[in-house]
This record gives sequence, structure tokens and C-alpha cells, in this order.
Amino acid sequence: MSIKVSTSGAATEAVQRHLESLIDSKFASRLFAKDHALWGAAAEDESSKRLGWVDAAEVSAPLVPEIVQLRDELNGKGVDRIVLCGMGGSSLAPEVMTRTAGIPLVVLDSTDPEQLAASVNTDLERTAVVVSSKSGSTLETDSQRRAFVAAFTAAGIDPTERIFIVTDPGSPLEAASKEAGYRVFLADPTVGGRFSAMTAFGLVPAGLAGLDLDAFLAPVAAVKDDLEADSPQNPGLVLGAALAGGEPVKTYIGIVEQGTDIVGFGDWAEQLIAESTGKEGKGLLPVVLHQDAPEVGLPIPDLQVVRLVADAAAEPALGDEINVSGSLAEQMLLWEVAVAVAGKLLGINPFDQPDVESAKAAARALLDATPAPVDPAFSEGDIEVRGSAELTDGQSTVLGAIEALLAQLPEGGYVAIQAYADRLGLADLAQIRDAVAHRARRPVTFGWGPRFLHSTGQFHKGGPRVGVFLQITTDSATQFAIPDRPFSFGELIHAQAAGDASVLEDHGMPVLRLNLTDARGGVQQLLGLLGDI
Repeated sequence: MSIKVSTSGAATEAVQRHLESLIDSKFASRLFAKDHALWGAAAEDESSKRLGWVDAAEVSAPLVPEIVQLRDELNGKGVDRIVLCGMGGSSLAPEVMTRTAGIPLVVLDSTDPEQLAASVNTDLERTAVVVSSKSGSTLETDSQRRAFVAAFTAAGIDPTERIFIVTDPGSPLEAASKEAGYRVFLADPTVGGRFSAMTAFGLVPAGLAGLDLDAFLAPVAAVKDDLEADSPQNPGLVLGAALAGGEPVKTYIGIVEQGTDIVGFGDWAEQLIAESTGKEGKGLLPVVLHQDAPEVGLPIPDLQVVRLVADAAAEPALGDEINVSGSLAEQMLLWEVAVAVAGKLLGINPFDQPDVESAKAAARALLDATPAPVDPAFSEGDIEVRGSAELTDGQSTVLGAIEALLAQLPEGGYVAIQAYADRLGLADLAQIRDAVAHRARRPVTFGWGPRFLHSTGQFHKGGPRVGVFLQITTDSATQFAIPDRPFSFGELIHAQAAGDASVLEDHGMPVLRLNLTDARGGVQQLLGLLGDI
């Protein structure tokens, strides 16, 4: 078995507390037999339609030759730049798959106009686009598709020869795309988006980008045997119990890449765990950390550190931590099983996402109503500050407002930094995470919007309401029109930010909103200010 899970201290105690009952109830074998009764009566309807992931690698294997053939055809025409338009599970899995393999893939999971312009207006002559949407109606993905259709058409390139669709059978996107002459890859409809890495949603974009799909999938068969065994050596049962079996449960899962050859695993695991478990006031919130992150060295009792290492047998866990090793595909299936176990232990349905729609609805309402802009409480340099009275009254500096937000942190709380900005052009904005964590001395997440709405957004609304939120937006000279839509990408991303903030505030959680009137100048100003904390 190449997958290894090592636990220590409190994590080992959590495993010992639950492993025997999981084995006695035959949880693992029933899971791989697709027994939808494992999570209780309330979850049966949804789980009966969402367990195809347990054998996704085998079911999807016939797709591989078709993907390879298309890749060869494209490369023969000089088309070797692949852009993926997708959100959540449609983008996060192929991103970590290609990053780990060192293969370029342009992942467009944003509505930021600067990021859109850079993706759409670059090397069209050698570009092919994968448009991935399970429902076929994802607003961001539909808008991105429209932009590429217009760009290819304007360049004299037939869009049907460069745009390829991945969706579920029967979706509106399938019907419209086939009618328009696009090539469509159909995914398994019994696999939810966040579990879809080894379906067409993961394999098509990663394979077209150049990933060796046969080599990627090869280890899965052997590890599946281990994961479906009702045995104390089952790594999925061990990891799931370690994550969700504590008394009390450790809400925050700090994921640290330390010696593994996997790149960016935390971003994928973030959605899998947070969207699966963050509901009914419960849940586990992943926090993507580096080895020297402030939280790793702080005494945070409700933070469970998980280190991804080269070999967990040679590097056993210390303290109360968990060490995990294995190839990317093996770990994807491992963590999916672990999340299914966690759902059982937490008493929730791991396959629904009841609170995701609220922010989408609020954004649509703002786009329809186009309310007048709200004046900032105050401005400092390139930063406009907005927020509720308890955050802005009596404040005249950005740093003072941030301190007021952190003062609202409840016991057991967390800080979520949400950057609705160009995650490629303004990548250094993510550096503020460590500075805020130094001051907060609590777990701090950093998410790019609207990307995180399809990931940790479910936990923010459905999990424990103990978050405080620092939202960052930017003004852009490039609005970037969306063909045949009454709003631009610039208007869309601002509506998404305002909509999410309104929902969080309606849930009783504080949101401090910083708008950078000059994106680059504002980022540098913010980094400088937070460097003083």
C-alpha cells in the first residue's frame, strides 16, 4: 500500500474512539457498494445519486483514448495552449493535476476583468478552451464562454473547432452545444462536482494540456482495494476518524505541504472538505498553510495540522498531528473516502451544499436592481473602507478598521480574507494572510473571489457562525463586456462581492470591505500597512 497515514496524540485518540465502530458497521465496504443509507434517512435521496465517485477511475477509463486523440489533433494544428473555464470542482482538480505534473494549464475561474482580458486576448491562434459546467448554467462559466466565442469569431477562428464542452447528460449546456456544433464530453451524473477529479471534469482539461492520464490513473486500482476493506489498516477510515472524531471536534484543518511532490493540494481539498461538511452549524474548515505559517507554531487547540509528506512511514506524525503520503490520484480517493467518513461522524449529509445558492441569488438581485453605489465610510490613500458601524465608527485608518474587525473575533472563531481580484496579476496580495494571522492568533483563510464561493463559501454560511470577513475588491479601467449580457465582468464581480457580503451580514457575521481604487497601488499600500502589525 503506497498510501500511508500516520497519527499522533489527540489524532490517534480520535481514531481509537471510532475505528472499531466503523469496521463493525462495515462502513468501507458499504460505501464502495454505494449504500446510500450510510448517512441517515435525511441524506438518502441525495446520496443515492452521488456515489459514482467510488469507481470513477474505472468508469472514466474509456474516455482516455478519445482525449489523447483530440490532444494530438490539436497539437498537430499548432494548438497547444489550453484554457479551462470552470468553477469549483470543474477547475480545482485539473489545476492540482497539471501543477503537480509541471504542465501549463490556464485556469480561468474568475470574473475579474483584468484576468479575463489576459486570458482571452493572449495567443488565440494556439489556444483551445475547455468549458466545464456540471449544471450547464454556471453564470461565471457561461460568461467566460461567451467572451471566448466572441474573441475567436473576431479573429476569424471557428469557435466550434477550439471550444470543447464538459457537462452532465441532459444539462442545458449539452443540448445547446450540440445544436451549435460543439464537441461535448459527458461526465458521470452520479458524481458531485467536488468529487469529480477522475471524471471528464478532471481528465479532459488535464489530458488536453498534456497530462499522461494512464499514468495518473494507474495507482488507483490498488489503493481502492485498501480503501474498501473493513480493516483497521484502512487509511480512509483512519484519516476520516482522525479529522472528525475528536472530542471536541477540531474545526480547522491546517493543510501543510511538506516534502510531498504534490503542488497545490490544499486548494482542491479545501472545496472537498468545506463544501461537504460545512452545514447545519457544523463542519471542518481547511486552512492552507506553509511550514512557517503563524498558525503552525501557535497553541490553537481547535486546529488539526495535517502534513503531506514524502513518506508518512519514514516521517511519522508528532504531537497531535497527522502525516499523509501517496500519489495525487491515490490521495484524491483517500480524502474523498475520509470526507465520507467525516460526514458520518459529524452527522451531516456530505453530498449536498444547501447554502451555496444564497450568495448567487444576492448577486443576481444586485445585477437586476443596479442600486446606487454606497459611499465609503472613509478613504486612506488608494483604499476605500466600508463596513458596519462597529467596524468603521470612530476609525480613520485602514489599520484601525482591520483591528476593529479582529476585535469582533468570537471564541473559536476564524478570519476569512476574500480577494475579489486578479489572482494572477495581483498574486502578492495573498501575502497579507500571514500578517493577519500573526495579529489574530487564530486560523486565517485566504480565498480568491468568486472562486471561493464554489469552495469554502458553503462553510461560511452553513458552518459555525464564528467567522469575521475581510473582503477586498478592486476598481479596474477594463470592464470587459460580456456578449449579449446587460452587465460587464467588472459589474459582475462587484455584484458577487456585495451579494456575498450582504448574506454574511444577514447571518450576523461582520464584513469589512476594502476597495482598492488603484489595484497595484492599493495592494502595496495594504502590504505596507499590515507589515506594521
